[in-house]
Amino acid sequence: MKTLKAFRLISYLEGLSFLVLLGIAMPLKYLLDMPLPVTITGALHGGLFVLYILAVGYMMIAFKWSFAKGLLAVIASVVPFGPFIFDKKMLNDEAPPTRAL
Repeated sequence: MKTLKAFRLISYLEGLSFLVLLGIAMPLKYLLDMPLPVTITGALHGGLFVLYILAVGYMMIAFKWSFAKGLLAVIASVVPFGPFIFDKKMLNDEAPPTRAL
């Protein structure tokens, strides 16, 4: 269960960083000529994006996600609000993986 919570945390942070980048940092850069917020937020978002992709790969293995579900998770990461929608639609009924003794 900790794995699912960790994935959700990474997903929320990645989605939030994308929204901040698009909704705050980019307008500051192009409307007020302030490029520093894009530099900072862009680097943070890039790191979270890589972490999210690695987490999706781990979830595909640990929770036996299908290729289609993994692909949807990746596509969700490049759509504004996508990670939140993916969580609501695809992760609500997620059960922890069963382990053989």
